[in-house]
Amino acid sequence: MSLELFSSLESILILALIITPIISGVLVTFLKKKKIIELVTVFSSFLILIEGLILVNSILKYKTISVFDGIFYVDSLSGIIIITISLVGFLSSIYSISYMGKQYEKLIIDEKKLVRYYQGFNMFLFTMLLVPISNNMGIMWIAIEATTLVSVLLIMLYVKQSSIEASWKYLLIATVGLSLALFGTIFFYYVNTADVPLEEDALGMNWTNLVENASGFDPNLVKLAFIFIIVGFGTKAGLAPMHTWLPDAHSEAPSPISALLSGVLLNCAFYGILRFHIITSNSIGSHFSNTLLMILGVVSIGIAAASIYFQKDLKRMLAFSSVEHMGIVSVAIGFGSVIGIFGALLHIINHAVVKSLLFFASGSISQKFETKLISDTSGILRIMPITGFAFLIGGLAIVGMPPFNIFMSEFLVLSSGFESENFLPSMLVILFLVIIFAGFGKHLLKMVFGNPKQTIKKGDLGILSIIPMLILVSIIFVMGVYVPEPLQTLIEDTSQILLVGDLHN
Repeated sequence: MSLELFSSLESILILALIITPIISGVLVTFLKKKKIIELVTVFSSFLILIEGLILVNSILKYKTISVFDGIFYVDSLSGIIIITISLVGFLSSIYSISYMGKQYEKLIIDEKKLVRYYQGFNMFLFTMLLVPISNNMGIMWIAIEATTLVSVLLIMLYVKQSSIEASWKYLLIATVGLSLALFGTIFFYYVNTADVPLEEDALGMNWTNLVENASGFDPNLVKLAFIFIIVGFGTKAGLAPMHTWLPDAHSEAPSPISALLSGVLLNCAFYGILRFHIITSNSIGSHFSNTLLMILGVVSIGIAAASIYFQKDLKRMLAFSSVEHMGIVSVAIGFGSVIGIFGALLHIINHAVVKSLLFFASGSISQKFETKLISDTSGILRIMPITGFAFLIGGLAIVGMPPFNIFMSEFLVLSSGFESENFLPSMLVILFLVIIFAGFGKHLLKMVFGNPKQTIKKGDLGILSIIPMLILVSIIFVMGVYVPEPLQTLIEDTSQILLVGDLHN
Protein backbone atom coordinates (compact mmCIF):
# COMPACT_ATOMS: atom_id res chain seq x y z
CA MET A 1 0.00 0.00 0.00
CA SER A 2 1.37 3.42 -0.95
CA LEU A 3 0.33 6.80 0.41
CA GLU A 4 0.20 9.77 -1.98
CA LEU A 5 -0.88 12.89 -0.09
CA PHE A 6 -0.54 16.65 -0.28
CA SER A 7 -2.15 17.46 3.06
CA SER A 8 -1.94 14.75 5.68
CA LEU A 9 -0.41 13.88 9.01
CA GLU A 10 2.54 12.33 7.16
CA SER A 11 3.23 15.45 5.08
CA ILE A 12 3.12 17.56 8.25
CA LEU A 13 5.48 15.12 10.00
CA ILE A 14 8.00 15.15 7.16
CA LEU A 15 7.91 18.94 7.01
CA ALA A 16 8.19 19.21 10.81
CA LEU A 17 11.13 16.83 10.80
CA ILE A 18 13.28 19.27 8.80
CA ILE A 19 11.78 22.52 10.09
CA THR A 20 12.23 21.70 13.80
CA PRO A 21 16.07 21.83 13.80
CA ILE A 22 16.00 24.99 11.64
CA ILE A 23 13.73 26.78 14.13
CA SER A 24 15.92 25.55 16.99
CA GLY A 25 19.04 26.85 15.25
CA VAL A 26 17.43 30.26 14.74
CA LEU A 27 16.34 30.42 18.39
CA VAL A 28 19.86 29.52 19.53
CA THR A 29 21.23 32.37 17.38
CA PHE A 30 19.00 34.99 19.00
CA LEU A 31 18.65 33.72 22.60
CA LYS A 32 22.37 32.97 23.22
CA LYS A 33 22.08 32.32 26.99
CA LYS A 34 23.77 29.04 27.90
CA LYS A 35 20.96 27.28 29.77
CA ILE A 36 18.31 28.48 27.34
CA ILE A 37 20.09 27.29 24.18
CA GLU A 38 20.80 23.94 25.86
CA LEU A 39 17.13 23.48 26.71
CA VAL A 40 15.99 24.62 23.26
CA THR A 41 18.30 22.11 21.57
CA VAL A 42 17.30 19.21 23.85
CA PHE A 43 13.60 20.01 23.41
CA SER A 44 13.87 20.26 19.61
CA SER A 45 15.89 17.01 19.48
CA PHE A 46 13.21 15.32 21.59
CA LEU A 47 10.54 16.61 19.17
CA ILE A 48 12.56 15.23 16.25
CA LEU A 49 12.70 11.83 17.98
CA ILE A 50 8.93 11.81 18.52
CA GLU A 51 8.24 13.01 14.96
CA GLY A 52 10.63 10.40 13.60
CA LEU A 53 9.01 7.55 15.55
CA ILE A 54 5.50 8.57 14.46
CA LEU A 55 6.67 8.83 10.84
CA VAL A 56 8.29 5.38 11.02
CA ASN A 57 5.02 4.02 12.40
CA SER A 58 3.27 5.44 9.32
CA ILE A 59 5.92 3.82 7.10
CA LEU A 60 5.18 0.47 8.74
CA LYS A 61 1.50 1.04 7.93
CA TYR A 62 1.72 2.39 4.37
CA LYS A 63 5.14 0.97 3.28
CA THR A 64 5.87 4.03 1.09
CA ILE A 65 4.87 7.66 1.57
CA SER A 66 5.18 10.30 -1.13
CA VAL A 67 4.20 13.92 -0.44
CA PHE A 68 4.41 17.36 -2.07
CA ASP A 69 4.26 16.07 -5.65
CA GLY A 70 6.88 13.43 -4.94
CA ILE A 71 9.53 15.88 -3.68
CA PHE A 72 9.69 13.95 -0.42
CA TYR A 73 9.53 10.16 -0.40
CA VAL A 74 10.11 7.77 2.49
CA ASP A 75 10.06 4.00 2.77
CA SER A 76 11.43 1.48 5.26
CA LEU A 77 15.04 2.19 4.19
CA SER A 78 14.44 5.86 4.97
CA GLY A 79 12.89 4.79 8.28
CA ILE A 80 16.04 3.00 9.45
CA ILE A 81 18.16 6.10 8.83
CA ILE A 82 15.58 8.42 10.44
CA ILE A 83 15.54 6.25 13.59
CA THR A 84 19.33 6.38 13.97
CA ILE A 85 19.51 10.14 13.35
CA SER A 86 16.70 11.02 15.74
CA LEU A 87 17.82 8.66 18.53
CA VAL A 88 21.51 9.53 18.48
CA GLY A 89 20.68 13.21 17.92
CA PHE A 90 18.48 13.34 21.04
CA LEU A 91 20.99 11.53 23.27
CA SER A 92 23.84 13.67 21.91
CA SER A 93 21.90 16.83 22.78
CA ILE A 94 21.59 15.65 26.41
CA TYR A 95 25.25 14.61 26.58
CA SER A 96 26.28 17.96 25.06
CA ILE A 97 25.00 19.81 28.13
CA SER A 98 27.51 17.94 30.29
CA TYR A 99 30.41 17.75 27.84
CA MET A 100 30.27 21.26 26.41
CA GLY A 101 29.33 22.61 29.86
CA LYS A 102 32.59 21.26 31.27
CA GLN A 103 34.50 22.84 28.38
CA TYR A 104 32.74 26.14 29.06
CA GLU A 105 33.56 25.98 32.79
CA LYS A 106 37.23 25.29 32.04
CA LEU A 107 37.30 28.24 29.59
CA ILE A 108 38.23 25.94 26.70
CA ILE A 109 35.33 27.55 24.83
CA ASP A 110 33.64 30.91 25.37
CA GLU A 111 29.99 31.92 24.96
CA LYS A 112 30.40 32.65 21.23
CA LYS A 113 31.81 29.19 20.55
CA LEU A 114 29.08 27.61 22.65
CA VAL A 115 26.42 29.38 20.58
CA ARG A 116 28.27 28.37 17.42
CA TYR A 117 28.32 24.76 18.62
CA TYR A 118 24.55 24.60 19.17
CA GLN A 119 23.88 26.41 15.89
CA GLY A 120 26.01 23.81 14.11
CA PHE A 121 24.46 20.94 16.08
CA ASN A 122 20.95 21.85 14.95
CA MET A 123 21.97 22.49 11.35
CA PHE A 124 23.83 19.18 11.31
CA LEU A 125 20.63 17.36 12.29
CA PHE A 126 18.72 19.26 9.59
CA THR A 127 21.13 18.34 6.80
CA MET A 128 21.23 14.68 7.84
CA LEU A 129 17.43 14.42 8.12
CA LEU A 130 17.06 15.85 4.62
CA VAL A 131 19.01 12.91 3.16
CA PRO A 132 16.54 10.03 3.83
CA ILE A 133 13.40 11.98 2.95
CA SER A 134 14.53 13.31 -0.45
CA ASN A 135 13.14 11.60 -3.53
CA ASN A 136 15.21 13.74 -5.89
CA MET A 137 18.72 12.29 -5.99
CA GLY A 138 20.18 15.71 -6.73
CA ILE A 139 18.66 17.11 -3.53
CA MET A 140 19.95 14.08 -1.65
CA TRP A 141 23.46 14.80 -2.98
CA ILE A 142 23.14 18.46 -1.93
CA ALA A 143 22.06 17.36 1.56
CA ILE A 144 25.06 15.02 1.94
CA GLU A 145 27.38 17.78 0.73
CA ALA A 146 25.74 20.17 3.20
CA THR A 147 26.51 17.75 6.05
CA THR A 148 30.17 18.18 5.11
CA LEU A 149 30.05 21.97 5.23
CA VAL A 150 28.24 22.05 8.58
CA SER A 151 30.33 19.36 10.26
CA VAL A 152 33.59 21.01 9.12
CA LEU A 153 32.68 24.06 11.23
CA LEU A 154 31.97 21.82 14.23
CA ILE A 155 35.26 19.93 13.86
CA MET A 156 37.26 23.18 13.85
CA LEU A 157 35.29 24.61 16.78
CA TYR A 158 38.36 24.82 19.04
CA VAL A 159 40.41 26.65 16.39
CA LYS A 160 43.54 24.64 17.21
CA GLN A 161 46.13 23.75 14.60
CA SER A 162 45.26 20.06 14.77
CA SER A 163 41.50 20.67 14.44
CA ILE A 164 41.96 23.11 11.56
CA GLU A 165 44.21 20.64 9.73
CA ALA A 166 41.70 17.83 10.30
CA SER A 167 38.87 20.06 9.05
CA TRP A 168 40.67 21.02 5.85
CA LYS A 169 41.65 17.42 5.19
CA TYR A 170 38.07 16.33 5.70
CA LEU A 171 36.70 19.15 3.54
CA LEU A 172 39.07 18.49 0.64
CA ILE A 173 38.79 14.70 0.58
CA ALA A 174 35.01 14.61 1.18
CA THR A 175 34.39 17.31 -1.43
CA VAL A 176 36.47 15.52 -4.06
CA GLY A 177 34.66 12.29 -3.24
CA LEU A 178 31.24 13.91 -3.43
CA SER A 179 32.22 15.54 -6.74
CA LEU A 180 32.69 12.03 -8.11
CA ALA A 181 29.32 11.07 -6.62
CA LEU A 182 27.81 14.05 -8.45
CA PHE A 183 29.23 12.74 -11.75
CA GLY A 184 27.64 9.37 -11.02
CA THR A 185 24.30 11.03 -10.21
CA ILE A 186 24.43 13.00 -13.47
CA PHE A 187 25.20 9.82 -15.44
CA PHE A 188 22.14 8.12 -13.94
CA TYR A 189 20.06 11.17 -14.80
CA TYR A 190 21.38 11.07 -18.37
CA VAL A 191 20.56 7.39 -18.96
CA ASN A 192 17.10 8.02 -17.51
CA THR A 193 16.27 11.02 -19.70
CA ALA A 194 18.19 10.34 -22.93
CA ASP A 195 15.03 9.37 -24.83
CA VAL A 196 12.51 11.36 -22.78
CA PRO A 197 10.70 14.51 -23.98
CA LEU A 198 12.11 17.71 -22.49
CA GLU A 199 8.93 18.50 -20.54
CA GLU A 200 9.28 15.21 -18.62
CA ASP A 201 12.92 15.76 -17.64
CA ALA A 202 11.93 17.12 -14.23
CA LEU A 203 11.15 13.62 -12.99
CA GLY A 204 14.45 12.20 -14.24
CA MET A 205 16.27 12.72 -10.94
CA ASN A 206 13.56 11.18 -8.76
CA TRP A 207 14.58 7.85 -7.23
CA THR A 208 11.13 6.39 -7.83
CA ASN A 209 11.35 7.31 -11.52
CA LEU A 210 14.89 5.96 -11.86
CA VAL A 211 13.92 2.61 -10.33
CA GLU A 212 10.85 2.36 -12.55
CA ASN A 213 12.84 2.99 -15.74
CA ALA A 214 16.07 1.19 -14.76
CA SER A 215 15.50 -1.93 -16.87
CA GLY A 216 15.93 0.14 -20.03
CA PHE A 217 19.22 1.84 -19.07
CA ASP A 218 22.47 1.41 -21.03
CA PRO A 219 24.38 -1.27 -19.02
CA ASN A 220 27.84 0.20 -19.72
CA LEU A 221 26.83 3.68 -18.56
CA VAL A 222 25.17 2.21 -15.48
CA LYS A 223 28.39 0.41 -14.53
CA LEU A 224 30.44 3.59 -15.01
CA ALA A 225 27.92 5.65 -13.04
CA PHE A 226 27.89 3.22 -10.12
CA ILE A 227 31.70 3.22 -9.93
CA PHE A 228 31.56 7.00 -9.50
CA ILE A 229 28.81 6.58 -6.90
CA ILE A 230 30.57 3.97 -4.77
CA VAL A 231 33.90 5.82 -4.81
CA GLY A 232 32.21 9.19 -4.18
CA PHE A 233 29.73 8.30 -1.46
CA GLY A 234 32.12 5.60 -0.20
CA THR A 235 34.61 8.37 0.59
CA LYS A 236 32.06 10.05 2.85
CA ALA A 237 30.94 6.68 4.29
CA GLY A 238 34.49 5.91 5.43
CA LEU A 239 35.13 2.94 3.14
CA ALA A 240 38.83 2.23 2.53
CA PRO A 241 40.99 3.28 0.83
CA MET A 242 39.04 6.58 0.72
CA HIS A 243 38.78 6.74 4.52
CA THR A 244 41.88 8.80 5.33
CA TRP A 245 39.96 11.90 6.49
CA LEU A 246 37.91 9.98 9.05
CA PRO A 247 40.36 9.31 11.95
CA ASP A 248 41.56 12.92 12.01
CA ALA A 249 38.09 14.47 11.79
CA HIS A 250 36.42 12.19 14.34
CA SER A 251 39.26 12.51 16.84
CA GLU A 252 39.33 16.33 16.69
CA ALA A 253 35.57 16.93 16.90
CA PRO A 254 33.78 17.45 20.23
CA SER A 255 32.71 14.00 21.47
CA PRO A 256 28.94 14.50 20.94
CA ILE A 257 29.71 15.45 17.32
CA SER A 258 32.04 12.45 16.98
CA ALA A 259 29.06 10.28 18.00
CA LEU A 260 26.95 11.89 15.27
CA LEU A 261 29.73 11.66 12.68
CA SER A 262 30.48 8.02 13.36
CA GLY A 263 27.08 6.69 14.40
CA VAL A 264 24.88 8.61 11.97
CA LEU A 265 26.65 10.59 9.23
CA LEU A 266 28.42 7.54 7.81
CA ASN A 267 25.03 5.84 7.55
CA CYS A 268 23.65 8.80 5.58
CA ALA A 269 26.45 8.46 3.02
CA PHE A 270 25.97 4.70 2.82
CA TYR A 271 22.26 5.31 2.35
CA GLY A 272 23.16 7.10 -0.90
CA ILE A 273 25.12 4.04 -2.06
CA LEU A 274 22.19 1.75 -1.25
CA ARG A 275 19.73 3.88 -3.23
CA PHE A 276 21.92 3.69 -6.33
CA HIS A 277 22.69 0.01 -5.67
CA ILE A 278 18.94 -0.68 -5.99
CA ILE A 279 18.77 1.22 -9.29
CA THR A 280 21.84 -0.63 -10.60
CA SER A 281 20.40 -4.01 -9.58
CA ASN A 282 17.15 -3.15 -11.36
CA SER A 283 19.11 -2.29 -14.48
CA ILE A 284 21.89 -4.90 -14.83
CA GLY A 285 21.39 -7.29 -11.92
CA SER A 286 23.13 -7.17 -8.57
CA HIS A 287 26.37 -9.03 -9.37
CA PHE A 288 28.37 -5.95 -10.47
CA SER A 289 27.50 -3.69 -7.53
CA ASN A 290 27.63 -6.59 -5.05
CA THR A 291 31.18 -7.42 -6.12
CA LEU A 292 32.38 -3.82 -5.69
CA LEU A 293 30.72 -3.55 -2.29
CA MET A 294 32.26 -6.84 -1.17
CA ILE A 295 35.79 -5.87 -2.27
CA LEU A 296 35.70 -2.43 -0.64
CA GLY A 297 34.16 -3.93 2.49
CA VAL A 298 36.92 -6.53 2.93
CA VAL A 299 39.63 -3.91 2.27
CA SER A 300 38.03 -1.58 4.85
CA ILE A 301 37.94 -4.25 7.55
CA GLY A 302 41.54 -5.25 6.79
CA ILE A 303 42.91 -1.70 7.00
CA ALA A 304 40.93 -1.09 10.20
CA ALA A 305 42.37 -4.27 11.74
CA ALA A 306 45.96 -3.15 11.18
CA SER A 307 45.24 0.40 12.36
CA ILE A 308 43.33 -0.53 15.53
CA TYR A 309 45.99 -2.98 16.73
CA PHE A 310 48.75 -0.33 16.71
CA GLN A 311 46.64 2.70 17.65
CA LYS A 312 47.74 5.04 20.46
CA ASP A 313 44.92 7.60 20.48
CA LEU A 314 41.53 6.54 21.93
CA LYS A 315 39.28 8.53 19.62
CA ARG A 316 41.32 7.60 16.55
CA MET A 317 40.94 3.95 17.53
CA LEU A 318 37.17 4.41 17.68
CA ALA A 319 37.27 6.17 14.31
CA PHE A 320 39.11 3.24 12.70
CA SER A 321 36.51 0.98 14.29
CA SER A 322 33.91 2.89 12.26
CA VAL A 323 35.84 2.07 9.08
CA GLU A 324 35.67 -1.58 10.13
CA HIS A 325 31.93 -1.57 10.73
CA MET A 326 31.04 0.30 7.55
CA GLY A 327 33.14 -2.37 5.84
CA ILE A 328 31.04 -5.07 7.52
CA VAL A 329 27.84 -3.43 6.24
CA SER A 330 29.34 -3.19 2.74
CA VAL A 331 30.42 -6.85 2.75
CA ALA A 332 27.02 -7.96 4.00
CA ILE A 333 25.18 -6.14 1.21
CA GLY A 334 27.73 -7.54 -1.24
CA PHE A 335 26.96 -11.12 -0.18
CA GLY A 336 23.50 -10.45 -1.58
CA SER A 337 21.49 -12.98 0.43
CA VAL A 338 18.37 -12.26 2.48
CA ILE A 339 20.18 -13.07 5.73
CA GLY A 340 23.14 -10.87 4.81
CA ILE A 341 20.98 -7.88 3.93
CA PHE A 342 18.96 -8.28 7.12
CA GLY A 343 22.24 -8.48 9.06
CA ALA A 344 23.61 -5.39 7.31
CA LEU A 345 20.55 -3.29 8.12
CA LEU A 346 20.53 -4.49 11.72
CA HIS A 347 24.25 -3.74 11.91
CA ILE A 348 23.65 -0.14 10.80
CA ILE A 349 21.44 0.37 13.84
CA ASN A 350 23.62 -1.65 16.21
CA HIS A 351 26.78 0.20 15.23
CA ALA A 352 25.08 3.59 15.66
CA VAL A 353 24.08 2.65 19.21
CA VAL A 354 27.40 1.14 20.31
CA LYS A 355 29.66 3.71 18.69
CA SER A 356 27.66 6.60 20.17
CA LEU A 357 28.07 5.01 23.60
CA LEU A 358 31.82 4.65 23.11
CA PHE A 359 32.27 8.26 21.98
CA PHE A 360 30.18 9.53 24.91
CA ALA A 361 32.25 7.43 27.33
CA SER A 362 35.53 8.44 25.69
CA GLY A 363 34.54 12.11 25.93
CA SER A 364 33.97 11.82 29.67
CA ILE A 365 37.14 9.77 30.11
CA SER A 366 39.31 12.25 28.19
CA GLN A 367 37.88 15.12 30.24
CA LYS A 368 38.55 13.30 33.52
CA PHE A 369 42.05 12.05 32.62
CA GLU A 370 42.84 15.16 30.52
CA THR A 371 44.28 13.04 27.70
CA LYS A 372 43.20 10.99 24.68
CA LEU A 373 46.30 8.80 24.79
CA ILE A 374 45.54 5.15 25.51
CA SER A 375 48.86 4.68 27.34
CA ASP A 376 48.01 7.46 29.83
CA THR A 377 44.49 6.19 30.53
CA SER A 378 44.08 3.29 32.95
CA GLY A 379 41.93 2.30 35.90
CA ILE A 380 38.76 3.88 34.46
CA LEU A 381 36.51 1.55 36.43
CA ARG A 382 38.11 2.66 39.72
CA ILE A 383 38.00 6.36 38.93
CA MET A 384 34.65 6.52 37.08
CA PRO A 385 32.56 3.43 37.99
CA ILE A 386 29.48 4.09 35.82
CA THR A 387 31.36 5.52 32.86
CA GLY A 388 33.91 2.69 33.14
CA PHE A 389 31.10 0.11 33.13
CA ALA A 390 29.49 1.74 30.08
CA PHE A 391 32.85 1.91 28.28
CA LEU A 392 33.51 -1.76 29.05
CA ILE A 393 30.09 -2.82 27.75
CA GLY A 394 30.56 -0.69 24.63
CA GLY A 395 34.05 -2.10 24.06
CA LEU A 396 32.89 -5.71 24.42
CA ALA A 397 29.92 -5.03 22.15
CA ILE A 398 31.95 -3.33 19.41
CA VAL A 399 34.26 -6.36 19.03
CA GLY A 400 31.26 -8.66 18.66
CA MET A 401 31.15 -10.37 22.05
CA PRO A 402 27.91 -12.19 22.93
CA PRO A 403 25.34 -11.51 24.27
CA PHE A 404 25.57 -7.93 23.00
CA ASN A 405 23.80 -6.55 19.93
CA ILE A 406 26.66 -6.46 17.42
CA PHE A 407 27.30 -10.17 17.91
CA MET A 408 23.83 -10.89 16.52
CA SER A 409 24.26 -8.80 13.36
CA GLU A 410 27.84 -9.97 12.73
CA PHE A 411 26.73 -13.59 13.12
CA LEU A 412 24.03 -13.04 10.48
CA VAL A 413 26.54 -11.37 8.15
CA LEU A 414 29.09 -14.19 8.42
CA SER A 415 26.38 -16.83 8.07
CA SER A 416 25.23 -15.20 4.86
CA GLY A 417 28.80 -15.21 3.52
CA PHE A 418 29.08 -18.98 3.85
CA GLU A 419 25.49 -19.51 2.72
CA SER A 420 26.16 -17.54 -0.48
CA GLU A 421 29.42 -19.51 -0.97
CA ASN A 422 31.62 -16.43 -0.68
CA PHE A 423 34.16 -18.45 1.27
CA LEU A 424 37.33 -16.40 0.69
CA PRO A 425 35.82 -13.01 1.65
CA SER A 426 34.14 -14.62 4.67
CA MET A 427 37.39 -16.19 5.88
CA LEU A 428 39.26 -12.90 5.41
CA VAL A 429 36.58 -11.06 7.40
CA ILE A 430 36.87 -13.60 10.23
CA LEU A 431 40.68 -13.26 10.25
CA PHE A 432 40.49 -9.46 10.39
CA LEU A 433 37.83 -9.57 13.11
CA VAL A 434 40.09 -11.79 15.22
CA ILE A 435 42.94 -9.27 14.86
CA ILE A 436 40.57 -6.42 15.80
CA PHE A 437 39.32 -8.41 18.78
CA ALA A 438 42.89 -8.90 20.00
CA GLY A 439 43.95 -5.29 19.42
CA PHE A 440 40.84 -3.59 20.78
CA GLY A 441 40.64 -6.05 23.67
CA LYS A 442 44.25 -5.38 24.67
CA HIS A 443 43.62 -1.62 24.84
CA LEU A 444 40.20 -2.00 26.49
CA LEU A 445 41.29 -4.24 29.37
CA LYS A 446 44.29 -2.07 30.24
CA MET A 447 42.24 1.12 30.19
CA VAL A 448 39.33 -0.25 32.22
CA PHE A 449 41.09 -2.49 34.77
CA GLY A 450 44.64 -1.12 34.94
CA ASN A 451 46.12 0.92 37.78
CA PRO A 452 45.71 4.71 37.43
CA LYS A 453 49.02 6.38 36.59
CA GLN A 454 48.10 9.58 38.38
CA THR A 455 46.03 10.72 41.32
CA ILE A 456 42.61 11.63 39.99
CA LYS A 457 39.56 12.55 42.01
CA LYS A 458 37.06 9.69 41.83
CA GLY A 459 33.57 10.17 40.45
CA ASP A 460 31.66 10.35 37.18
CA LEU A 461 31.08 13.67 35.46
CA GLY A 462 27.40 14.18 36.26
CA ILE A 463 23.96 12.78 35.64
CA LEU A 464 23.58 14.32 32.17
CA SER A 465 26.66 12.48 30.94
CA ILE A 466 25.53 9.21 32.53
CA ILE A 467 21.86 9.09 31.40
CA PRO A 468 22.56 8.87 27.62
CA MET A 469 25.17 6.15 28.24
CA LEU A 470 22.85 4.05 30.41
CA ILE A 471 20.06 4.33 27.82
CA LEU A 472 22.46 3.07 25.13
CA VAL A 473 23.74 0.26 27.39
CA SER A 474 20.14 -0.86 27.90
CA ILE A 475 19.54 -0.91 24.13
CA ILE A 476 22.74 -2.93 23.62
CA PHE A 477 21.59 -5.59 26.10
CA VAL A 478 18.04 -5.76 24.71
CA MET A 479 19.10 -5.84 21.05
CA GLY A 480 21.59 -8.57 21.85
CA VAL A 481 18.83 -11.07 22.54
CA TYR A 482 15.71 -9.56 20.99
CA VAL A 483 14.85 -7.41 17.97
CA PRO A 484 11.57 -5.57 18.68
CA GLU A 485 8.84 -6.62 16.27
CA PRO A 486 8.29 -3.16 14.66
CA LEU A 487 12.03 -2.86 14.01
CA GLN A 488 12.17 -6.40 12.65
CA THR A 489 9.30 -5.60 10.27
CA LEU A 490 11.04 -2.40 9.16
CA ILE A 491 14.26 -4.31 8.41
CA GLU A 492 12.39 -7.09 6.59
CA ASP A 493 10.56 -4.53 4.44
CA THR A 494 13.87 -2.84 3.63
CA SER A 495 15.42 -6.19 2.73
CA GLN A 496 12.64 -6.67 0.18
CA ILE A 497 13.35 -3.24 -1.32
CA LEU A 498 17.00 -4.20 -1.75
CA LEU A 499 16.17 -7.64 -3.23
CA VAL A 500 13.04 -7.08 -5.30
CA GLY A 501 14.84 -5.16 -8.02
CA ASP A 502 17.19 -8.04 -8.81
CA LEU A 503 15.71 -8.73 -12.23
CA HIS A 504 18.63 -10.62 -13.75
CA ASN A 505 19.30 -13.35 -11.20
